[in-house]
Amino acid sequence: MFKNLLGISLIVFLANCTGFKDVSNSVQAAKPNIVIFYVDDLGYGDLSAYGAKAVNTPNIDKLAQNGIRFTDAHSSASTCTPSRYSLLTGEYAFRNDAKVLPGDAPLIIDMKKPTMATMLSSAGYQTAVVGKWHLGLGDRQSDVNWNTHIKPGPNEVGFDYSFLLPATGDRVPSVYMEDGRVVDLEPADPLKVSYVKKIGQRPAGYEQPELLRYDADPQHSDTIINGISRIGFMQGGKSAEWVDEDFYQIFTNKANAFISANSNKPFFLFFSFHDIHVPRLPAEQFLGKSDLGIRGDAIVQMDYITGQVTKHLQKLDLLDNTIIVFTSDNGPVLNDGYMDEAVQKNGKHQPAGPFRGGKYSAYEGGTRVPTILHYPKKVKPGISDSLMSQVDFFSSFAALLDIDLDPLHAIDSENHINAWLDASKNGRTILIEEAYTLSLRNEHWKYIAPSNNTGDWIANSKGIESGLMNKPQLYDLLNDPSESKNLASIYPAKARTMQMQLEKISSSSQSSANLHAQAKDSK
Repeated sequence: MFKNLLGISLIVFLANCTGFKDVSNSVQAAKPNIVIFYVDDLGYGDLSAYGAKAVNTPNIDKLAQNGIRFTDAHSSASTCTPSRYSLLTGEYAFRNDAKVLPGDAPLIIDMKKPTMATMLSSAGYQTAVVGKWHLGLGDRQSDVNWNTHIKPGPNEVGFDYSFLLPATGDRVPSVYMEDGRVVDLEPADPLKVSYVKKIGQRPAGYEQPELLRYDADPQHSDTIINGISRIGFMQGGKSAEWVDEDFYQIFTNKANAFISANSNKPFFLFFSFHDIHVPRLPAEQFLGKSDLGIRGDAIVQMDYITGQVTKHLQKLDLLDNTIIVFTSDNGPVLNDGYMDEAVQKNGKHQPAGPFRGGKYSAYEGGTRVPTILHYPKKVKPGISDSLMSQVDFFSSFAALLDIDLDPLHAIDSENHINAWLDASKNGRTILIEEAYTLSLRNEHWKYIAPSNNTGDWIANSKGIESGLMNKPQLYDLLNDPSESKNLASIYPAKARTMQMQLEKISSSSQSSANLHAQAKDSK
């Protein structure tokens, strides 16, 4: 069914270089490759390198042993679309009201806005995204026509090559896209998608639950693909349907093909995993390889993929001059719509490690994620306790490559390249964490803004504490990393000061560095 899995066609992209300084040939010759492994829903405690006992991740552990393992590094948000937006744009997602998107949403990145991909393209890099996209496709003027070349998309915001799940594994359309076109789509069986009403003849989970491989909640009970009901309805496109168990091999092949095709020039690969997001359907060879059931087996599969790409870099003699970043888009979740026994088989495993909360949560478990940087040419192995954020990769890589950024671009991104490459260096002082409310980290202090947000039920319904209260919360993470004792009533002046700092940063369009310096001075 799936043709030419190893084929790869690169589209030449002429990046908009406004605000970027040209890089000399001598600098270009020394440029490292950059690979970001961006895992979905992986918690701080889900890797053996971070203390997990019920699942073993030897390939990732090797990266940690030979690189820097960060203990206080964060995604910018506790859900996926906002974190991806922030990583690629260097801007907090709440500034663009970026929330988790339906599968037919338009592109939420403004094509006039620089991205990490356009910035690296301006420095001579070939760029690719492989895996989950979930940042929208098409424009806001019309519905997506899945039977044509769909744009704008990743190719229009800096990626020379893209091979995608259009949204997520639990949302239709359940097809692959390559450079803006659905793969293996037959013109005689056109593809249509609806998030409003049922279309087409495929059964839905709420109609025929006996067809399901495992049960789902009402939100995930629409069109059945590969024995799993998804969010939304899909008509036609039968020849283009994916098989979830093939993800691991197809994405690995596409990533390695891109690396091979660009082995003689600098490249940026954004490998955006579907694992360990629901529905979790690891391939047969990974079943039973953990003590955590399907969720743990998906972690083992994710580790295998990481190892395959890393070994391919080594085979091509590229590993020493490649910056590998391994991290997650948000904290962990066990039951996220499918009854796959992740809760029942979790045992004593702590997906978020010692931290409270998880995906969707304002507590530390929502954004404090495993983060490893591996760069043999320049990085000495170590453990860093510095406060770090994914939003800073944009400015940090620009500084590494001697690229000047326009002050109006990537406004929340700070240059912390020294801390990324040296475990003894300090990172941020101030950091915003986004959930259904905003939180502020100021060194070891954590302030969670009061909220009556009705999103509270989403986290709580999944067995995760949302962290939402209608009163301020203040925690001393140095002495209380699990955020068990709210100190706002004991230190009301501290809470008020941090609330004002949070409001100033979140409402301003000034550069992050300027505002954070002001906040630091006002402590």
